Amino acid sequence: MQQEFITVIFNRTKIAIRCADILYVIMSDDHCTIHMFDGSVYRCRMTLKALKKQLNEGFMEVKRGCMIAVSAISDIGDKILLSNGEEICYTKRKKKALREELQKKQELMIAKISKKKLPLTPEEYGKYYKICDSLPFAFTDIEMVFNEEKKAVDWIFRYGNEALATLEKLPLDKMIGNSFSSLFSNMDAKWLHVYERATLYGETLEIMDYSPEIDTNLKIICFPTFPGHCGCILFNADQMKSISEENHLVRLVEVSIENNSYQITNVVLPLIMLIYRNRNVISL
Repeated sequence: MQQEFITVIFNRTKIAIRCADILYVIMSDDHCTIHMFDGSVYRCRMTLKALKKQLNEGFMEVKRGCMIAVSAISDIGDKILLSNGEEICYTKRKKKALREELQKKQELMIAKISKKKLPLTPEEYGKYYKICDSLPFAFTDIEMVFNEEKKAVDWIFRYGNEALATLEKLPLDKMIGNSFSSLFSNMDAKWLHVYERATLYGETLEIMDYSPEIDTNLKIICFPTFPGHCGCILFNADQMKSISEENHLVRLVEVSIENNSYQITNVVLPLIMLIYRNRNVISL
C-alpha cells in the first residue's frame, strides 16, 4: 500500500515528511539527506533498508543510496535532469533499465486515472465551474494528452472563464474543446512538464515565465482537478504588481454573493487557498 508520509528523526525530534514533497534522498553510511521540492534539506539517521521500506513506488533508486522522485525526473541522459534544473549522476550501465522503469512507473500512474466522474460535455464543465465564470482572474481546466510513451504532449481546454479569453486574446468558443497546439504554433515543453506533474503526481505548483504566444509574462498556479486534468490560475505578472491580495480576496467574496453561493464550494475553496498559501514555486 502506498505510504503518504515517511517518519524521520530530525534535530532530535520525530517528524513526518510527505512523500510527494521529496525531490530526492542521498544516503551516506547510516545517514540520509532528504532534499525537498521547496529547497529545504533534512539530514537524519536512517539505513537504506529502512528508507526503502518507507518510500512509496513514486521513487527510483538510480544508484546505490540515491532515491529520486519519479515526478522530479525530466530526462535521463548523460545525467538525470531534475525539474528544478539539478543534474544527478547515476549508474550509466543501468540507463536502459532506468528509462524502462521510469516509463513503467509513469504508465502505472496514468493507468490509475479513472474518468468515471468526468463531465462529458462543454455544458457539464460549464455547470460544474459556473462559480468561476465571474472570477477576477483567468482560470481554466485542461485535460492532458499523452503519447504512446506516456509523456504529456499537449492539452485540451475543457473550461475557461472570460478572464482567460481576455488574457489569451482568443474567444472562449475558439478555445474550449480544442488543443493548445491547434491554437498556438509554439508548444514549449516546460509548460507540459509542469502540468504533467500537477496531473499525475497531485502537486500544486507556481511558475512564472514569459509566454511568446500571447507576448505576456505569466504567473500560473496549477493543481490537480479531475483525474487526468489540472486547473490553472493565470495572471499577467506585470499587472500583478499593482493588485493587492486584499482586493482579490474581496472580489472573491463578492463573486460568491453575486452567485448566491454563501457556501464555500470545492471549487472556490481551493482557489482561495492556492492564491494565499505558500506554493511549491519552481524555476523554469
